[in-house]
This record gives sequence, C-alpha cells and structure tokens, in this order.
Amino acid sequence: MINRVRRLRKERLMTLEVLAERSGVTKSYLSKVERGQSTPSIAVCASLAKALEVPLDSLFAEAEEPGEVAVTRAAERQALTSPDESGTRYEGMALDAGSKGMTPFMLYPPHDTGPVPFRDHPGEEFVFVHEGRAELILPSRVITLDTGDCVYFKATTPHKLRSLGTRRATVLLLVSSDYETADGARIAHSRLP
Repeated sequence: MINRVRRLRKERLMTLEVLAERSGVTKSYLSKVERGQSTPSIAVCASLAKALEVPLDSLFAEAEEPGEVAVTRAAERQALTSPDESGTRYEGMALDAGSKGMTPFMLYPPHDTGPVPFRDHPGEEFVFVHEGRAELILPSRVITLDTGDCVYFKATTPHKLRSLGTRRATVLLLVSSDYETADGARIAHSRLP
C-alpha cells in the first residue's frame, strides 16, 4: 500500500499538504504511511481513498482488469498490516474484484483497545466472528460476540473491536460503501465516500 498511496497522490499532482487536508490525516502521519513507517486503519484508508477519489481496495491491489468473479484462497489473503502489529491486524480479500459495493477483510483484533481510538466512517459494517470471541465496543454499550455470532451496524457509530480469551479472534469484516444522505436517500458507490 505504501507506494500506491504515493503513486496515486502524485498521479493527481497532489502535495502531501493537499492530501492531508482533503483526507483529514496529518501531513506527518501521511508521510509515515508513504514511507512504510506506519500502517493506517481501515477508517484512515477510507479517508485517503475518498480524498484520492479511488475505490478503497485500490490502495491495496495493483490495478488489473477486474473480473466478474474474484476468488481469494485462504493462503492468498494479502496481509495489510504486519504480523507483529499490536493493534488490529488486517488481511485483504477480493482485492482484484474491481468496482464493488462492499470491501471484505479478515481481521484479528487486539486484546487491549485502551489506546485505540474509536473509529467511524460513512457506510455500514457487518462483523462475523469466525473463530474465538470478540467485543464490539460502542460509546453506549459493549456487545460480546462468540464464534458464529455477527453484528450489522451503521459505521457512523463510533466503534472498536477487541478479542476476548487467550488467542486473537478471527473476524470477517464487510465494509459497505452504501450510505444514507441527510435527506434519507440511499446512495451506492463503488468506493467508500
């Protein structure tokens, strides 16, 4: 992703300052992302994709001719964060699917979310616990999820996820780019707004 953000920014003749302003990400943090010194969260990636006017998955996959069917074998999932990441670890799936209304990830939430800020962004999220146990933490409540449990919510609700038990949970996350405008109209985009 490192070179993709830089490449997309330069293709659009944007300076770091302009991309930082449009995405709401600090220039210093953006510089660290481009140099590979920091791995952004999905919410930050969504902001960068919006500012760059590209689909979210284009930050992770090289541009190819998209097919109607995209298969990602378990062994082929692309690690989007370091295996040593103390925060949430992400793996991309269906990155070569082209334009789509949702973006899937496998994620492995940390046990300690104390320093992790709440995230919120346009769209909706679907969380399915594949293995282990997890907690979805919202400002007003905490929802415990066991293996096989799922939750669907508006991603504009501040949220964070943590693993329970001795091992990190394995969670399927679907981020939808469909969202509702202030007047109640549903809008579907091929990228996160």
